Amino acid sequence: MSQENFLEKKLQERRDQQAFRTLRLPEGKTDLCSNDYLGIIHNGLLERTEAPWLKHGSGGSRLLAGNDVLTESTEQLMAKFHESPAALLYNSGYDANVGLISCVPQRGDTIIYDYLSHASIRDGIRLSFAQSFSFRHNDLEDLEKRLQSATGNVFVVTESVFSMDGDMAPLVEMLALCEKYKAHLIVDEAHATGVVGEQGAGLVQHLGLHTRVFARVHTFGKAVGCHGAVVLGSKLLRDYLINFSRAFIYTTSLPQSSVRAIRDAYALFPQMKSEREWLASLIKLFQQATIRFEKLVSETPIQVVIIPGNEAVKQVAAQLQDAGLDVRPILYPTVPKGAERLRIVLHAFNTEKEVRALLKLLQ
Repeated sequence: MSQENFLEKKLQERRDQQAFRTLRLPEGKTDLCSNDYLGIIHNGLLERTEAPWLKHGSGGSRLLAGNDVLTESTEQLMAKFHESPAALLYNSGYDANVGLISCVPQRGDTIIYDYLSHASIRDGIRLSFAQSFSFRHNDLEDLEKRLQSATGNVFVVTESVFSMDGDMAPLVEMLALCEKYKAHLIVDEAHATGVVGEQGAGLVQHLGLHTRVFARVHTFGKAVGCHGAVVLGSKLLRDYLINFSRAFIYTTSLPQSSVRAIRDAYALFPQMKSEREWLASLIKLFQQATIRFEKLVSETPIQVVIIPGNEAVKQVAAQLQDAGLDVRPILYPTVPKGAERLRIVLHAFNTEKEVRALLKLLQ
């Protein structure tokens, strides 16, 4: 056991920071923390449609035994829905970001990414041979400074909706800068899929920018209610990823049961207009309320209440948990020190009564 002391040392550092993580089981509380924005999981909508004959294993990678007609036709369906020339499925959003960003930029190229970009984006950058620089969150002036000194093929990476702040990237202005400096824009649409736009197609499509963006990543573990992800781009990009993306090549592919769930979800969430409208009304209710803590501006289901200090934010979260509201604290080092927060997620299945109860406890 003494040979594992180095593990205990690092874990003790987390305990000292009041940031030690543990797993917990669902306790029947009001869900104000999951990414099931439209309630597809909560309401069991996909379970009603799954065919029992579908295989729950694929038998290999897509390049070997793991490809089939259902998977390719589903990719074609998603390409059509998202108005993209081509689509390529990945096993998760993490795999998609790592698989795309690690292999496309080459040595001598430059990656410029929003400082608040998701860990999967950062891990993809770490695995790339390109040089990389961050720019201040949603700061167009700082982005332009980085673009002016970039070399090689240049890639700008951002999220459309940021997972820890709930705000949106200024994509129109960012794309204009990318075109000015001949850079390629990559947008992670994980928290916009299903929620943003008339049919939930994401922010890029909602703004009419989809023909000008190099690549989009849509993930299915949030509002879409299942698992997996897709990279959207040109047919040339799809061929390139099939040949060079290690996260695609060297993994067993999604089974038919997962692909069918994705396909069923894509038939379902575009029609959930009333759910998106109700969700928007809850967001407006939360944003207009006055509470005793700092509240970030957000037009998305992700609502953020800043409570500096790991211990302080954990105490408030515990009070909400005791009241039957499942709200989780986000601690340093996941967010910067002093920016610890409650990450409150609103859903189409939440009631006005539940949101008002939450607000009352925060007032």
